[in-house]
Amino acid sequence: MVARFLTLKLTLMGNTFRKSVWQTIGMIVAAAYALGVVGVLVAAVVGLGVFENPTWAGLAITLGGALTVLGWWIIPIFAFGVDATLDPHRFTTFAIPRRTLVAGLAVAGLVSVPGIATVLTALGTAFGWVLEPGTLLVALVGAVLGVATCIIGSRAITTLLAPVLESRRYREVVTLVALVLVVMIGPLISWLVNSANDSPEADPGSSTGVQLLPVFQQAAGVVGWTPFGAAWSLGSTAHDGEWAVLAGRLAVALATIALAWLVWDRALGRALERPPVGGGSGGRAKGLGAFGLVPSSPTWAVTARTATYWLRDPRYSGSIAIVPLLPVIMYFSGQSMGNYFLLLASGPFVAWILGFSISNDIAYDNTAFALHVAAGVDGRADRWGRAIPMLTVGPLVSIATVIASVWVADDWHLTLPLLGLALGSLLVSTGVSCAASARLVYPVAKPGESPLKSPQGAAVATMVSQGLGFVVTLGLSIPVFAVGIAALVLGGVLWGVATLVVGVLYGALILVLAVRFGARVYDRRLPELLQQVQSFP
Repeated sequence: MVARFLTLKLTLMGNTFRKSVWQTIGMIVAAAYALGVVGVLVAAVVGLGVFENPTWAGLAITLGGALTVLGWWIIPIFAFGVDATLDPHRFTTFAIPRRTLVAGLAVAGLVSVPGIATVLTALGTAFGWVLEPGTLLVALVGAVLGVATCIIGSRAITTLLAPVLESRRYREVVTLVALVLVVMIGPLISWLVNSANDSPEADPGSSTGVQLLPVFQQAAGVVGWTPFGAAWSLGSTAHDGEWAVLAGRLAVALATIALAWLVWDRALGRALERPPVGGGSGGRAKGLGAFGLVPSSPTWAVTARTATYWLRDPRYSGSIAIVPLLPVIMYFSGQSMGNYFLLLASGPFVAWILGFSISNDIAYDNTAFALHVAAGVDGRADRWGRAIPMLTVGPLVSIATVIASVWVADDWHLTLPLLGLALGSLLVSTGVSCAASARLVYPVAKPGESPLKSPQGAAVATMVSQGLGFVVTLGLSIPVFAVGIAALVLGGVLWGVATLVVGVLYGALILVLAVRFGARVYDRRLPELLQQVQSFP
């Protein structure tokens, strides 16, 4: 029966290549990327163990393995709906013993790009102890237990929390938390490195890696006793000859797997015997919302609907949540370089991100785009309706980011040039988005799905569309950048005023021309756009 589950999962994966060219290309790119990452990680760890210090290899395996387990356990909670090809509820009507079902689902969970990459990385990095056969054997056992901890723990948590995950409010909140955690990973790493370099015990003549060794050793010593790192620490513990510690950590690893298996088995039985039933109660709407605040016209109707999406749809609100964190990320990144250049550039960068965030607005509409077609909304009303909310909020956010950056850097003389660059970038990128979204549409997460979920076949289309949009935006922004760079180099109030005037006037001109172009393309391609949106997986 377990082999039947494995065959079923392989068949489902093979069928993805027959759905569309984009899905095939996306799967190939994902597999190639995963193999490249696996190769680099295995080569690095084996190189450390064979040619450098085996202690570093043990630390890398323990801490990296703990992060891998944490990712397997946490990411499915954030990216709800990922890899539901073998949903247990589909086997409710089959007389399959629960233990057999759990075993089959566990083995089938390995058959995916992340699963295969995890197995190859775990087994490959264990050969960092290839010069010590006894330690290598223990490390291989730890790798198998580590992979089992990833798969079984992930399934146990998602099955246990399934009733909660189906709540839309929970998904919205957890999505915002996930996005915040993801974007803060870089600043946390930068802070750790800078703290090690600035600590009193740091040797100015030693490298950063040597200075961080005590920090990593202390962290690995703690992580090795947790469910996340116990299995991965077996190899380094055997290398150090700490046999009592080895027995204790092996017990922790086995107990973690046994407990996760028990939780999964009980949660799966409850889910199959008492499947969740959607309730009929919904929220009560009060008034017309944004529609009651705007004039009665097609343009303002689209504006009100777009504004409602920005406030209530987590796929939009997630983008807003990231924006305030971008200056923080650039601040920490700039500190590692010893200057405030990146922080000062955060204003124009945030403005560009905001303007380009509506470059695929039609795809986010999903089936609701049929209302535009049925209602006969013309291109100009659609384009301006999608741009007005951004043109209302975007300048305020851009100005606030610029003022905050010059305040932290104490470079107030750069306020006018940076404002000109920010407002110019916002207007140009918004205009390019209005034109591009009428021509280039690619798959996105559907309404109600996690914004972190990437539809199959969307990776290449997303990269191509966003790459072209970036090149066009950069080319059209050259006049603003030229005046802005001159103002930053030469200084002076007149140059700052010139940058602000050129940025606003030139950006407004590009915006008007781009909206007109996008409106014509929209009117000409309206049937094709509807067909594309409805064909997305």
